[in-house]
Formats: sequence, C-alpha cells, structure tokens
Amino acid sequence: MTEKKKEHQKIKSRLHPRNRHRERYDFKKLIVSCPELADFVVMNIYQDETIDFADPVAVKMLNKALLKHYYDLEYWDIPGGYLCPPIPGRADYIHHIADFLCRKNFGVFPMGSQIKCLDIGVGANCVYPVIGVKEYGWSFVGSDIDPAALESAKKIIDFNPALTGMVELRLQTDPKETFYRIIQKDELIDLIICNPPFHSSAEEAQAGTLRKLSNLNPEKVAEPVLNFGGQPGELWCEGGEGRFIRDMILQSKQFSASCLWFSTIVSKQSTLKGAIRSLDKAGVAEMKTIPMGQGNKSSRIVVWTFHSPEQQKKWMDERWKSIL
Repeated sequence: MTEKKKEHQKIKSRLHPRNRHRERYDFKKLIVSCPELADFVVMNIYQDETIDFADPVAVKMLNKALLKHYYDLEYWDIPGGYLCPPIPGRADYIHHIADFLCRKNFGVFPMGSQIKCLDIGVGANCVYPVIGVKEYGWSFVGSDIDPAALESAKKIIDFNPALTGMVELRLQTDPKETFYRIIQKDELIDLIICNPPFHSSAEEAQAGTLRKLSNLNPEKVAEPVLNFGGQPGELWCEGGEGRFIRDMILQSKQFSASCLWFSTIVSKQSTLKGAIRSLDKAGVAEMKTIPMGQGNKSSRIVVWTFHSPEQQKKWMDERWKSIL
C-alpha cells in the first residue's frame, strides 16, 4: 500500500544560505550529470525519488553526481572502504568559515589563490579542496597519514584541470603530529581546516555505525556496513575527537607565526569545554565558536588565532590587500 505523499520542506533551513544543497536532491538533474546514478534511484513509500542511504555504493554514486553537477568535476572516485563524506555538511564548513574571514576582512570575502588553506586529513575524497577551490578560488595544501588516501586525492586533482596547481598534497609520517613536517619553513597559511576522527576506538566506531544503519533500516542490523565508509584514521583515533583536538590546539602554538586562523569541527558538545580549556592554556589571542546544523545533527566550528588584532590587520594588509 502506498503511503500518502509526504510534504517536505523545500529548503533545508539549517544549512548555510549559500550552500548549494539547501533544496531537496533533484535526481533528474543529477542523473543528467552522472548517468550511473540512475541505477540507484528508487521510489520510497511516499513516492519520492531517493537512494538507499544504507548502501555504500549508492551513497558513493550520489556524491559523485553532486560533485559533478554542482562543482564541475570531470572525475571523482575513491577506493573501496574510504570515507565518502556527506557533501552538504562539508560545504557548510567552507561557507561558515568564509563568512568568518569576511567579517574579519571589513565585509569583503577573501577570494583567490593567494588565500592558502591547509586541510588536515584531506582523505581519499579531497572534498574540502574541491569545494573551496570552486566557491572561493582558494588554494590548498592537503595532508594525510595514509599514502593510499593521498594517491586517490592526487588522481582527483590530476584528472580535474580546475584543481591542477591549486591543491598540493603532503604525507604526514608521524600520526602524533598535526603540523610538524607539513607546514614548511617560512611558509604562511591563512586558514587551517580539520574534521577530526570522531570515535576513540574501532569498537566505538562499529557501534556508532550499527546505530546509524538501524535508524536507516527498519529491520535490526547486526553486521555493520559502512555506508559512508572510513578507514581507522578517518573514523577513530586513540582518545577520540577530544584528544585529537586537544593535541591539535597545543601543537598549533608552535606554528602561531605561520598561520593566521586555525579551525576545526567539534562534533560533540561534550568535547567543546575541553577544547576551550586547551585554547586558554595555549594562550590564544582570540577564539570563536560557530554553530552549524544539518538535519537533526548539530555541530560547531572552533576558530582561534595567536595574532593580536593589530597583527591580524597587518597580515591581511600584506597578503589580502589585492582583494580589497
């Protein structure tokens, strides 16, 4: 029996106003951009077009279609088992942090390749650089501890002319270090972004996956299948999100002169207090928390700098003056 057609919000109001994904997915348009998606589109009980979000292959194909349709990619793929991130949430981070830079830059969006960003944990998917290059023309350095992930990201860059020369990849050979061996001597970075591993162990990651899949599937799921994929370094690390962010903040002090703004996603509300304590301990000059929301999920971006307002102005005058 077909259920009565459900009324949906036309706009996903919790997403950033400039986010290209605020409207419901238009599968007809997405299929034009990525014909392979057609095999995965089904009708739900309300007779709406959708995909099976518990199917990792379907999720990957949807991402491919979104990146082709909205970000003009000619090629995008990732190896099996690697993180296939929700594109709307990744775009929200980029837009919210762009707003923050705009407020600091006298209401002018800093755009162009002279704005250099470092993506900590760029992953096999290379999504943050894809969005940042497309939306604001920023250049990127992408770091990762996984050589195979960087090989995948390199292929995405090499097969998309818009990314060539805009994204540089660097291998972090010490998983305990965030910036050391990545930020080079005398290199200046305008913005650092990071989406830390969420869980503290493989078991915790597996339990979280089971809960998520059980919510997607009315029948109880006993065996976890990662619908969004993910390797250990992407999904979990010792100490989880809390320790990763604490270490990142403490290590950022050593590179205070090299970077104007550091930032990271803080997914857990319980992590936020510890992050603020670590920022106080590190002696930052300024910090800010930026709320984000997607569907029923809430998170936030924490931003900090070691530069005084006068030093911030000097940095922007010297590096961003051509865009004022």
